[in-house]
Amino acid sequence: QVQLVESGGGLVQSGGSLRLSCAASGTTRSIVAVGWYRQAPGKQRELVAGIPEGGATIYADSVKGRFTISRDDAKNTVYLQMNSLKPEDTAVYYCHARNGVSGYWGQGTQVTVSS
Repeated sequence: QVQLVESGGGLVQSGGSLRLSCAASGTTRSIVAVGWYRQAPGKQRELVAGIPEGGATIYADSVKGRFTISRDDAKNTVYLQMNSLKPEDTAVYYCHARNGVSGYWGQGTQVTVSS
């Protein structure tokens, strides 16, 4: 089992920055892939950024050049640095981790970008 806890969300003005953190606990050595997803009201959950098995990062086209995903295995933490935020980035952001058997979700953290 893996438990994920996100933090770092909040209210920020357009053009601002936030850094989200996702702390993992439990059987963290089994994790092979991590990612950040988001879900805006009335929309489906979508992948924002991920580090799949093998290590090459992937990003949604809408965040390329503005967001950066990283992981610190020593701290069992995944980060999402978000720069040049736009109102359309407003959503609940979820951390996801996958091992060879299951996928795990955090509870989500709200990010609100005001214009």
